[in-house]
Amino acid sequence: MVSFQARLKLVAVFSVLLVGGLMFNNVALADDVNVTWAQLNSEQRQILNPLASEWDTLRPWQREKMLDIANDYPKMNPAKRELVQKRLTNWSRMTPYERENARKNHQQFQSLSADKKNELRQKWLEYQKLPESERARLRADSPDTYQDADLN
Repeated sequence: MVSFQARLKLVAVFSVLLVGGLMFNNVALADDVNVTWAQLNSEQRQILNPLASEWDTLRPWQREKMLDIANDYPKMNPAKRELVQKRLTNWSRMTPYERENARKNHQQFQSLSADKKNELRQKWLEYQKLPESERARLRADSPDTYQDADLN
């Protein structure tokens, strides 16, 4: 049985990992893999701006995924656009180590049963409803468990 703290940690990381769901679920054209930042059009550069400093160092599959986001962006509603920008910004601020851990945690979460996923989502919602003072206390008492709990 997974402990409550372990579940909360998984859910905390889940919010960060949702960026993976947006950034890693479409396939771009093969020609897109070698596009440099300078070759992107102005709309693509505006959408993908959080990744500007690292674009030319991204792996081909990462560029493909980001270009898919840029291509889908005009069709998104304003709330979804805001969420994409927030997640791109959060992702761009992560270290390679944090990104790899996020990918692994996302895969681990995806391997859970639907019931376990729903249970973790519910626990995460409960945590988010706590007053900030209580969340701060929980993070202070268990820093490893709540390390990423406030990343959205």
